[in-house]
Amino acid sequence: MIAPEFPEDLVWLNTDRRYTMRDLRGRFVLLDFWTYCCINCMHVIPELKMLEERYPELVVIGVHSAKFENEMRVENIEKAVMRYGIKHPVVVDSGQIMWRTYGIKAWPSFVLIAPDGEILGRTSGEGIFSILVPIMEQLIPEYEKRGSLHRERMMAGMTQKKVSGILSFPGKVASDGDNLFIADSNNNRVLIVSQDGDLVDVIGSGEEGHDDGEFGYAQLFRPQGIAIVGDMVYIADTENHMIRLADLGRRTLMRVAGTGRSGRPGFGGRGAEVSLSSPWDLVFLGDHLYIAMAGFHQIWRMDLDGMVEPYAGSGAEGLIDGPLEMARLAQPSGLTTDGNRIYFVDSESSSLRVIDGGVRTLIGRDLFYFGDIDGDFERARLQHPLGLIYRDGSIYIADTYNHRIKKADLSSRSIHTIAGTGRPGFADGPGDMAAFYEPSGITFLGDSCFIADTNNHAVRVYDLRSGDVSTMRINMKK
Repeated sequence: MIAPEFPEDLVWLNTDRRYTMRDLRGRFVLLDFWTYCCINCMHVIPELKMLEERYPELVVIGVHSAKFENEMRVENIEKAVMRYGIKHPVVVDSGQIMWRTYGIKAWPSFVLIAPDGEILGRTSGEGIFSILVPIMEQLIPEYEKRGSLHRERMMAGMTQKKVSGILSFPGKVASDGDNLFIADSNNNRVLIVSQDGDLVDVIGSGEEGHDDGEFGYAQLFRPQGIAIVGDMVYIADTENHMIRLADLGRRTLMRVAGTGRSGRPGFGGRGAEVSLSSPWDLVFLGDHLYIAMAGFHQIWRMDLDGMVEPYAGSGAEGLIDGPLEMARLAQPSGLTTDGNRIYFVDSESSSLRVIDGGVRTLIGRDLFYFGDIDGDFERARLQHPLGLIYRDGSIYIADTYNHRIKKADLSSRSIHTIAGTGRPGFADGPGDMAAFYEPSGITFLGDSCFIADTNNHAVRVYDLRSGDVSTMRINMKK
């Protein structure tokens, strides 16, 4: 079967032109069907980069087929392309025209097209590099003999725009009661600042990597969650698939869990010997560090001796309540505790859930049940929430794709918006007029709620007393 032409009315990103299948003749084409919320789609981005570097005869085209309503907006996809350093062209398939044409059923999925336009095959899931390399090694000589293969690289990688300002896609925020810790994710560092925004210290050199050592030398890779115990700061080093430990007294950073490569769900073991997968948030309860293991669709935990193991979730994606080992989770991305229970937001099921003996859902119904509805828990809807924090009987939620901050009262079992218009933007002022852009982290310091406003590259402050939102000014001079 010959690959159908790209629909003419689709928007192209990350390129200065629109491509046709005829333009791509003479080269292998790999269509990557993805959506930017999908953790597995994030995991294959490095694999696609390796394939592009290895084979100049191969052109990768991203086909962004959205799951959530928020992901259909072109400007939001542009932010995701920038955030994850994607250099190949991306075609926006928000109406899922190409998705249906190619019979795609899951994210990520791949279709390989030959230099003569014939569809060679398709596959889904992670591991595309190991799947495709032997196929390419066999097919390249064959098509070269036919004289239908162009060996030179067709397009140079797009030059990535740089974020101007101090922060770049900040993910999570945490507090030790005195200072604010900011996961400055795309700058590969954690900033420690006072409540007034004065710089206290910086964990990480800013260079992408995984080296341990003194703060100014050590490396992180898009860190997210932070948990603080005294002078010890645990960091979810998300794209390194590690848990790191920063000693504030000694100003050193070291790995305490994770091999550095995303693996498959297992039974756990000694920290540095166990494969983790996109740890996204952390919280301490008792003598355990709990880990939102987004890539495994599980909650893990680590004890003080460095043993790490699955705690909740079977590893199968879904929204099913029940005993810890049988429940199904869907990309848990935020954790908090009231001192007795663990609460978490399950981003792919747009749900608020609690671990109290077993797993129980408070808000949410299934993987495709989402929206922006306040009110009783039973009817309320969220859209891909990533952050939450417990305070005084309520859960404050960064409802990421609704661009709002919401407060869920656990006693009345109701939720309402306290800040955000529901549309992406950047505006301070009264809560109902303030605008956020995919906020994903939230914490408290005193009577102020600090919010990582990810796509605005800022930390915003919600004042509990006045209900006003302001933007934190960070002074990088010590």
